[in-house]
Amino acid sequence: MRAQVLEAFNEPYRLRNIPPPASPAGQDLLIRVLAASYCHTDAVLATGSRWPELPRVGSHELAGEIVEMGPEVSSSLKLKIGTKIGVPARAYRPCGHCYECQNTDGDIQGFSVYCPKAKHVGLSINGGFADYCLVDSRQVVVVPEGLMAVEVAPLMCAGFTIWCALERAGIALEENEGVGKSVAIMGAGGGLGHLGVQFAAKLGCHVAAVEAADKPLALLRNIVGRLDSPTQDRVTVVDARTQSAEEVRNQVCGEPKEGFEGESGIDAVLILSDSQSAFDFGMKLLKNHSTCVVISFPKAGFCINAQDLIFRDIKIIGSLVGRIRQLQEMMSFVVRHDIRAQIRVHPLEKVNELVKDYHSGTGGKLVVDLSLSEG
Repeated sequence: MRAQVLEAFNEPYRLRNIPPPASPAGQDLLIRVLAASYCHTDAVLATGSRWPELPRVGSHELAGEIVEMGPEVSSSLKLKIGTKIGVPARAYRPCGHCYECQNTDGDIQGFSVYCPKAKHVGLSINGGFADYCLVDSRQVVVVPEGLMAVEVAPLMCAGFTIWCALERAGIALEENEGVGKSVAIMGAGGGLGHLGVQFAAKLGCHVAAVEAADKPLALLRNIVGRLDSPTQDRVTVVDARTQSAEEVRNQVCGEPKEGFEGESGIDAVLILSDSQSAFDFGMKLLKNHSTCVVISFPKAGFCINAQDLIFRDIKIIGSLVGRIRQLQEMMSFVVRHDIRAQIRVHPLEKVNELVKDYHSGTGGKLVVDLSLSEG
């Protein structure tokens, strides 16, 4: 089968013919990949700073069609040959016995994305930049009618991650439950961010969509311009190069009353950028007793001002992808509200052009459409 293989760190992918995966065992599925998208974590993989084993077929957010099922796939999952599924960046073959696997917070018993022994499709095992891929049946979601594979793939990491991060930020992920809440998204014009803007605004939140470069700002304005009028009015696109945090706070939340300055500001900020300056800007947007959710993981980490934690009671927490119930809820929300990623599509043969587009700061999501390469 055809596959784009990363054979050396900081080198281009190589298009190779490699043996297809073995028939699925246990609870595995063999899928024909229909679409696979490129994520910031794929860029991290390519540097060798994490998941140091090569060669590797990349992409951990994909969509495909089941062609073979392992003998232990549960009938409760309602999967069959020919079912179209989305595959998120969740655990592959977790151990099933550790603390995490036994305390799943309503997820499938014995399956946890936090299992320290689990592998991850596209990172520690081969992923979606290939004709076929093995996945764990417990990590997938059935694709709803009306969604194309190239629309589903970006939701499987970018969409899922930002959806769960909003819940970690204290936003109830139900219709209109975000009314009265405010959230800032640092790096809002990227793959996660532009989906998060749509999610948060549709949930009823006031959103500060913060960027500091021309291309992602243009993408944001395009995304916001396509929203319906009530939703559109809840989003403020912010150019951090020209606007101060104080100006943004006042624009989104109104001028503070005298004596209540600490209580004026945004309820939660999501940090999607690796930039320290973006982190600092986001912290300045927050009111006292609010929450900063960190999703990015720069190699050097972030410098945190302890005074924000102690004297302002700011909570700083991280967020990974979530539970299968959250994935299913997200997909239902996407269909109800017609939420879509801004995508640019490439054939499998041009993955390296896709990577160049990513590093040029195109914004949105870059997706490989396997149908463009057939024949």
